Amino acid sequence: MAVKRIRILGSTGSIGLSALAVISRHPEHFRVVGISAHRDADALAEQRASLGRPPVVLADTGAELPAGETASAAEGQGWSVGREALIEMAAAPGADIVLNAIVGAAGLEPTLAALEAGHTVALANKESLVAGGDLVLDAAKRGGGAIIPVDSEHSAILQCIEGKSPASVAALTLTASGGSLRDRSATSTAGATVEEALDHPTWSMGAKITIDSATLANKALEVIEAHVLYRVPYGSIRAVIHPQSIVHSFVEFVDGSVLAQLGLPNMESPILYALHFPNRVPDRELRTFDPVASSPLTFEEIDPVRYPLFGLGRSAGEAGGSAPAAFNAANEVAVRAFLGGKARFGEIVEVVAFTLDAIGYRPTKSLEDVLAADAEARRIAESRLRTIKATRS
Repeated sequence: MAVKRIRILGSTGSIGLSALAVISRHPEHFRVVGISAHRDADALAEQRASLGRPPVVLADTGAELPAGETASAAEGQGWSVGREALIEMAAAPGADIVLNAIVGAAGLEPTLAALEAGHTVALANKESLVAGGDLVLDAAKRGGGAIIPVDSEHSAILQCIEGKSPASVAALTLTASGGSLRDRSATSTAGATVEEALDHPTWSMGAKITIDSATLANKALEVIEAHVLYRVPYGSIRAVIHPQSIVHSFVEFVDGSVLAQLGLPNMESPILYALHFPNRVPDRELRTFDPVASSPLTFEEIDPVRYPLFGLGRSAGEAGGSAPAAFNAANEVAVRAFLGGKARFGEIVEVVAFTLDAIGYRPTKSLEDVLAADAEARRIAESRLRTIKATRS
């Protein structure tokens, strides 16, 4: 099997770090040919040194370069800085797979660029499909690129339907852990601290994704992603709470048969599958599954009172147009404010709901339309946060 050249966008985040761990165990299969980070230059420099000094991009022009580096010197030593440099890295030749592990809507343009260039994109950036689903699919068609999902739920669906006719799929069921606050009442969660919200019982993820898990905003994003990726109607996509995080998704077929993909909750397994797709290779570092030790497996309905963001996000997906981008953008703004101590946990949903009402529905037929909806949603969400803070004071 030929060595695959991998480019990792967002290599210093939780998914990027998991990908590097997988790659380090399979040097006979993979070689990293490019990495990027938003602003963590020192971590990026350390990774680069350990990987044989591939080209790197620091996306945030305001971030400080590693100690002792100047902008001009860095440019001459394989460093590039800025948003355009990130997009150029995504599209550049010389990679077999571009792993997009960027968090948030910032991942959309690199996804489009990589697909237009004909790359296979291992996609961990669900926001690309949420904000610009049709644009992403069109870019893949034009450029000849392919999308391999990395999210555990969508990887599970792919593993269940691979080699089967799309017409044979009747329904999808995604599972949700319920997040760090699942055993608390809806009233008590409103005042949850950052530390409490980040204390996830089964998954180890980045801060933003962990908060999205606590609100189930992430599951709404994943329902939208499943609709875009697999072209299944929203009425045939369900999500349920599954506290053990062992079953990642179910696929029901038209004959009533149901397939599910099971595995211990870690991101390295779906990353390994995506990077080797459609083949499988052994990995002795990944723990084996013990059905007895993992029992019992339980499932329950999502309580709309307990998780209002799930309903808001799903409705945004069904509305289409600017609504999914607005939902995602407002949620990013509100979660960042919560993590920074500038908003309460219960105010996240208030900000998102207000923003969706303010923007309403608008068609999004181009990248410019999506970016405009994203930018306006962020302005509205920031304004609402200021109003809430003033009212609180």
